[in-house]
Amino acid sequence: MFGYVSTDIPNLYVKDTVLYKAMYCGLCKSLGDISGLSGRLLLNYDLAFLSAFIHNVKGQDVRIEKQRCVLHHITKRPVALSTDISRKTAAVNVILAYYKLTDDVIDNGRGRIKRSVFKKAYKKAKKREPVIDEIVKRNYEDLLKLEKAASDNIDEVSACFGNMIKEIVGDFLKDDLSEAALKVSFGLGKWIYLIDALDDFDKDKKRGTFNVFINLYNDCESKKELLAKHKEDIKFVFGAVLSDIYAASKEVKYRFNHDLIDNVLQKGLTVRTGKIMENVKK
Repeated sequence: MFGYVSTDIPNLYVKDTVLYKAMYCGLCKSLGDISGLSGRLLLNYDLAFLSAFIHNVKGQDVRIEKQRCVLHHITKRPVALSTDISRKTAAVNVILAYYKLTDDVIDNGRGRIKRSVFKKAYKKAKKREPVIDEIVKRNYEDLLKLEKAASDNIDEVSACFGNMIKEIVGDFLKDDLSEAALKVSFGLGKWIYLIDALDDFDKDKKRGTFNVFINLYNDCESKKELLAKHKEDIKFVFGAVLSDIYAASKEVKYRFNHDLIDNVLQKGLTVRTGKIMENVKK
């Protein structure tokens, strides 16, 4: 995943700020446990949120303790202790990041050295979670077919990533799975793919890399021009995805307090979308 999922800080309770950071630090520890130091370099808040979401829906609480770590070895920080869910989420983090790097290599031939750095961590994660690896591999293959066909179908292209996240969440939740949780996961996957494509418009245009917005709006040479000419269309695309996520999130059955999850799904994603459209970098 790409690191775009974020909270709406002004409307985030202090307790949830602590929880989110603790989940992030806990995931970092789990990454170290399952894949070594290199795996920790792939850490992002997207997967910390996924961990929080899955823990809540499955009803598996987390314990938080103050600990030291490599980056914060003087002052202890709140850390969510490792669970089977956080360890599996760590494996998902590595697998997703490795396939994203592979996709970059296929797109423009860049990033081979960077990908090689994480190959050992990926092999460990794949061995631990072969079903997740198969899910990610299959959906990336579907995406690659559409990229080779130079597709300009936003729904079809983003659905590959939506289906990927939906299937991953389904593998986590199993008996706790619901239609609402699947809809949230599918929508979140689509949003991540589309916000990354919009954010990378200029870079992809310069490199000649696949980007569904470039294919659909081939009259635009830059993101600035894209938004000047087609801002209402872009707002409609993201509005539709965000509305689906919002509606589904209201129907999910949570086991614990879900203020943090609501903040991200119902506010944070919208705020991040606005910032990317205003060209504020993550």
